[in-house]
Amino acid sequence: MKKRHLIALAAMATLGFSAISASAQAPDWKKIRIGVEGAYPPFSEVGADGKLKGFEIDLALAMCAEMKAECTLVQQDFDGLIPALQAKKIDAIIASMSITDERKKAIAFSNPYYNTPARFAAKADAKFEFSPAGLKGKKIGVQRATIHEKFVAETFKQSNIVRYATQDQAFLDLKSGRIDLTIADLVAVDQGFLKTPAGKGFAFQGPSYDDVKYFGIGSGVGMRKADEKALAKKFNDAIAAVKANGTFKKLNDKYFEYDISAK
Repeated sequence: MKKRHLIALAAMATLGFSAISASAQAPDWKKIRIGVEGAYPPFSEVGADGKLKGFEIDLALAMCAEMKAECTLVQQDFDGLIPALQAKKIDAIIASMSITDERKKAIAFSNPYYNTPARFAAKADAKFEFSPAGLKGKKIGVQRATIHEKFVAETFKQSNIVRYATQDQAFLDLKSGRIDLTIADLVAVDQGFLKTPAGKGFAFQGPSYDDVKYFGIGSGVGMRKADEKALAKKFNDAIAAVKANGTFKKLNDKYFEYDISAK
């Protein structure tokens, strides 16, 4: 056999091995590790029994059932979710992560599954003018690495921005008087604080905020860009299915008094 034939056969064998190897390494997404926060009630929290619970926990499991995937929920601080995704410690994020242009530079998203505005909370009898000058010098508590942090940092530059690892920590400092206001998703403020015993004497303050520049188009499932082609379709199909079969509405009505679905 001539040398060039041997070289050609060797090259074909190498290509064939590479194709088989790539096929073997490509995930079939029968097993998916989902990063969740576990500190953002009523979306995601740890119950008294130590188990994760909440709207997004139930929704994640419902989507996994639709995808016929074995899912593992991995609890992680919110500001560590994208780094964990990029480090391949998790495969997807379901943690009220808003789809913004800035985040889309780093990761990919499914279609949005819910969308609600942001609101401030403060003492019920507080009098504030919600403008940069009106909140000058006021202490505003906000969770780190969130759309709310970016919004207040760029909008209320004369305020004292106090950053927390979790929104619950901000609520605790609001209750104790260490900050003047806090801002978060309307539902998290309402059901995670105002409707709890700790929220007595506090209320929504100021307008609703939904500027797409800061708050995006709703919350979606985050994933690595390299996995977007296959995984986004699976989650998009699952989101559509749970909305079509009534599961989303059932969960919505279980946790909320209003419709939070992304239209």
